[in-house]
Amino acid sequence: MDYKNKYNEWLESEFIDIEIKEELRNIQDEEEIKDRFYKDLEFGTAGLRGILGAGTNRMNKYVIARATQGLANTIKNHGEEAIKKGVVIGHDVRYMSEEFTEIAARVLAANGIKTYIFDGIRPTPMVSYAVRYLNTVSGIVVTASHNPKQYNGYKVYWEEGSQILDDIADEILEEITKLSFNDAKDIEFDLAVEKGLIEIIDKKLDEDYYNETLKRKISDDIDKDISVVYTPLNGTGNIPVRHILKERGFTNINIVPEQENPDPTFATVGYPNPEFVEAFEYAEKLAKEIDADLVVATDPDCDRVSILGREKKGKYYVFNGNQIGALLIYYILNGLNEKNEIPENGAIVKSIVTGDLGKTIAESLNVKCFETLTGFKNICSLPNIWDKTKEHKFVFGYEESIGYVYGDHVRDKDAVVSSMILVEMAAYYKKRGKSLVDVMYEIYDKYGFFKEHLMSIVLEGIEGSKRILRMMKFFRESNFEEFAGINVSETIDFKDGYKDVGASNVLIYHLEDGSWFAVRPSGTEPKIKLYIYVKDNNEERANEKVNEIKEDVLNKLYCVE
Repeated sequence: MDYKNKYNEWLESEFIDIEIKEELRNIQDEEEIKDRFYKDLEFGTAGLRGILGAGTNRMNKYVIARATQGLANTIKNHGEEAIKKGVVIGHDVRYMSEEFTEIAARVLAANGIKTYIFDGIRPTPMVSYAVRYLNTVSGIVVTASHNPKQYNGYKVYWEEGSQILDDIADEILEEITKLSFNDAKDIEFDLAVEKGLIEIIDKKLDEDYYNETLKRKISDDIDKDISVVYTPLNGTGNIPVRHILKERGFTNINIVPEQENPDPTFATVGYPNPEFVEAFEYAEKLAKEIDADLVVATDPDCDRVSILGREKKGKYYVFNGNQIGALLIYYILNGLNEKNEIPENGAIVKSIVTGDLGKTIAESLNVKCFETLTGFKNICSLPNIWDKTKEHKFVFGYEESIGYVYGDHVRDKDAVVSSMILVEMAAYYKKRGKSLVDVMYEIYDKYGFFKEHLMSIVLEGIEGSKRILRMMKFFRESNFEEFAGINVSETIDFKDGYKDVGASNVLIYHLEDGSWFAVRPSGTEPKIKLYIYVKDNNEERANEKVNEIKEDVLNKLYCVE
């Protein structure tokens, strides 16, 4: 069925609400109609994510209900025990998040599947924790993470507390494709509560999550009066992060007032992604006013965190995700080592497009580093295996896109525990007369200057998607022998998998001088992403090489029309 037929089908359906039909009738642009209906919003291992609105390629209640019915059918296929274990659902601050949560709960309840929901917004890692705590078969988080305000999303977890992998995602997708947009079962919310099919989660779960998080502290020999500016960027982090820092005894936490409370418009930030320094505008302004030691920002669903560190009065250093990961590994592993608490079979996990400094630090302390495809669904798949085999003990997982988790109580990136450790780390070094910038350069002096440049080329819409495919095709077919005058020593194409790492649309080029870079399309946004890494004993030369490789690779990408 072509897009216009689908459009007309929605307009003529008795099942579609009048408001949705009005929204569709008011669209004057034919390309807009086409973009809304030329495909179904794709359900993958990240679940669903898209722009809010009417249409099959948008986030709306019909898409949510259909996806949830597909999940319900999958759970029923796994047997009576899976049905009894039930599902936990959490949501963030975005437009329609609460409504989508209720719809998902009603669909599951109508299928006889017990469903647990929170009494309000919660950070994404708390849902991962809840799956393990409540021993449910699955979990759902309604969130679009750090995307702009017009987006929302729907992430699915499985019984280990980590995001679903391809096997479960494929099962759910197969069930979804059997369904039309009016096949989802439904039950009135209050009736489902009355029947015990929907249950509001007791606050004891929150308390247990906090207690488990607090157990992850490394040291109390710290300056608890360290001056910190924190912004939750109008998301879910405000209460949990402030609670944890207060419980740890930090007395000088300063909140950005304009970004303290939930706001689905993200009016002061627009693109609420702390991976980019623009998100720190308000926080840095406050930090300069009070001469704060550290600036911390979490994204709207509080699974990612980034920091600025004071260099000198009025000036702040912007740490990237690789540097933050390296600092955390350095602090955590050295702290555990001092207490003789590094497990004999301890291991960290990073993604294949994350830099090698953290790996180098870990291996210097006899901790093995494993690599997976991007995404915490893959990073946490290894500790899920190790839980059964006991081959390794998971210590830390991270990726360059400011996602980190320490400990095994959560199986997803967790900005609550990471914020706690980052503040503790800064307080530890402050007591010893050092800033985090000082420590970063201590690490460089010890291990070499690992430098990087990470960037995205945004190409939206149908034509943008096609151009991204052409770019990847061009790189695959070109057999490049050198970049920036440095010969290629190895090209790795993950299209069909590589060694122990699964298949993904990623190309990695290793150069003869030890530099390397990767290109891949984003799995959740209309972008092609570029990751460049070099190592040199000279910082200036390392930065030069990054820029030279960047210029050459971008010229080759942009030549693809």
